[in-house]
Amino acid sequence: MEPQSSSPAHAGSRAGKPAVIVQDPAWRRRVPGAERLAVQAAALAGGAAALTVVLTSDRALRRLNARHRRRSRPTNVLSFPGSGEIVLALGVVCREAAAAGRPAAGHLAHLVMHGVLHLAGHDHHAAGEARRMALAEARLLRQLRFPNPWRRG
Repeated sequence: MEPQSSSPAHAGSRAGKPAVIVQDPAWRRRVPGAERLAVQAAALAGGAAALTVVLTSDRALRRLNARHRRRSRPTNVLSFPGSGEIVLALGVVCREAAAAGRPAAGHLAHLVMHGVLHLAGHDHHAAGEARRMALAEARLLRQLRFPNPWRRG
């Protein structure tokens, strides 16, 4: 997902690493180490120091999705090229991970990488683009010791 307008909470980064803003403190309880993992995943995927990852609630992401994409439902991740932000919804991330039988931490890492790749110009609208993006995500996730999210079983 990649809205073209600016997002809600740009904060910059610290010490040359992507910044993480935890807007919904439940992230810390439901995905232990979420902040550290988000920084690692973003950096691995090529996320610049100016990148900000925002960990928020389904409700907040539903509002952003409605405002920027005219879809009044939460989604898992939105990328904002204008501000270099990636925003993730806790409930959606956890539900999708559970439905796929995967750890929420792995799904978080995957979606952060997905968002960074969008910010870098990757997309998945055409079959070839989708395949290249999926291969890049699987390769990056392997570096964090998470399984390929596109492989079934």
